[in-house]
Amino acid sequence: MNHEQEATTADPVAEIRDLRVEIGGRAIVDGVSLQALPGRVTALVGASGSGKTTTGLALLGEYPPGARVTGDVRLTADGLAGYIPQHPAAVLNPARSISALLTDIARAQVRHLSPGQRRAAARERVLRALAEAQLPDAESLLRRYPHQLSGGQQQRVVLAQALLLGARVVVADEPTTGQDALTKSRIVEQLAAVAARGIAVVLLSHDLDVARALADDVVVMRAGRVVEAGPAPRVWPAPRHEWTRALLGEQPRSPEPDRASGTGPPVLQVRDLTARHRAGARGRTVVLRTPRLDLYPGECLAVVGRSGSGKTTLARCLAGLHRDHDAEILLDGTPLPRSLRDRSRPHLAAVQYVFQDARAAFDEHRPVLHQVARTAIRLRGADRDTATREARDTLSRLGLPADLVLRLPGQLSGGELQRAALARSLLAHPRVLICDEITSGLDTITRRGILDILTALVRDRDDLSLVLITHDLGTAALAHRIAVLDGGEIVEQNTAQRILTVPEHPFTVSLMETTARLAAGPGTRPDGGGTSAGAAERSARGPEPLLRPARPPNAASPAPRPTPAPHHDDHVEGSRGLPR
Repeated sequence: MNHEQEATTADPVAEIRDLRVEIGGRAIVDGVSLQALPGRVTALVGASGSGKTTTGLALLGEYPPGARVTGDVRLTADGLAGYIPQHPAAVLNPARSISALLTDIARAQVRHLSPGQRRAAARERVLRALAEAQLPDAESLLRRYPHQLSGGQQQRVVLAQALLLGARVVVADEPTTGQDALTKSRIVEQLAAVAARGIAVVLLSHDLDVARALADDVVVMRAGRVVEAGPAPRVWPAPRHEWTRALLGEQPRSPEPDRASGTGPPVLQVRDLTARHRAGARGRTVVLRTPRLDLYPGECLAVVGRSGSGKTTLARCLAGLHRDHDAEILLDGTPLPRSLRDRSRPHLAAVQYVFQDARAAFDEHRPVLHQVARTAIRLRGADRDTATREARDTLSRLGLPADLVLRLPGQLSGGELQRAALARSLLAHPRVLICDEITSGLDTITRRGILDILTALVRDRDDLSLVLITHDLGTAALAHRIAVLDGGEIVEQNTAQRILTVPEHPFTVSLMETTARLAAGPGTRPDGGGTSAGAAERSARGPEPLLRPARPPNAASPAPRPTPAPHHDDHVEGSRGLPR
């Protein structure tokens, strides 16, 4: 199929014309226009806060609460727009098992069968969708609840929901966020297969490697405006706008720390850690075994591995957020209670956790500044004025101006909220800072800014140690040492330089090879639009976790976005479980 020719003859299945979205008199999207054509991928790229998500959600008729919206959003008469969210917790009911979430969708598709055939047919569809979403051990996973899954596993459950439904246009909002290179390449293939079925895909992504692999057309956004748009074969090699050139030219890899680490006694020691998840009628399943792990003062330790390998479970055990484990965890030689609820204020302050989903970690009804200052009040006993002053100074050093931090969390971009979450943890004056995939949903420029901040913190503060949970080897280059997890076990552990140059374990080798292959450029869509027949066959049911016709921009009472499930971030910062 000649996609360039199709682009000139096919009618769009969705179109946005001169969209403007204002909040409190400030335009967050201004004059944006785009077309979604059948069988083509339109990539919206830009820095955090550029308006990508607001533009994409307009195709679903969803806008921020209280927004003033003008412009025109149109779908074809029979068109339904589907949405794959950046943060999967937003569409996964925490009170229902994965089996229930998926079976509800499958049942609606087998009603034409006799009652005796429906249950087996629905289960077959669910298992097939999980397999196509690259989720192994589906039988065990069906008994779990969303909070028992890693961020990457949650993302693929949402993808499995998508594969059980269908739409004319799909808005994929950062679909590879938090995914390792191996899983990311599979998602690229699956989204390409969706487009091969004639479905229009609108890709909102900070990941330029993914955008290069998938996009037929590129729309570059900055500060709510389109600064450049055109066919991918023109934009990628020869960008015309200076901001596009800056975005494409920004190097994602961070500099390696300029000093040695690992001297002196460890600040944090892990011995004989075994962590479990509940597995329904089977009782409990072991998901992580870590015989020994040490973290030294002033050191950055990166923990890498594919989604579901146990990275987040390890981090939550260290922070006291995962109670179902056996281990000896020592802070400066003193045992840490297994549960956060049993830890003292000094313990809570000493080990801080920054979550992957910063938006879900904030109370949407209180200004950001007040929530950041709360950490110093609750964990260090600071008075309100001192805490507010320190919070304002810390937020300013992290690049958040005074007027911005007085807003509600919903009025900040993902990158801005991630900086605020980091500031909130720093106000505890921690000895150990655990960062769980905190750059996974950010564009290259914002990501580099966050990594520069972390590099400076480790360099300038000898009393701070960093545990960096990441799927990304470029981010892991920040670390002094890297521990590689696969299947719940540490398969390799060494200095960052050695891991990244001469890996020894086969899994580490495959992870690095896939990363290099994805960064090298398009593989799934070599002509900028085609996909393999096998990939198309695997996506034969089309994606959609949220499926609805679009609402026009001038409709009354625009629908608010789904509220994400809480990640209990306040637990780490001491709003619950504190001694009275």
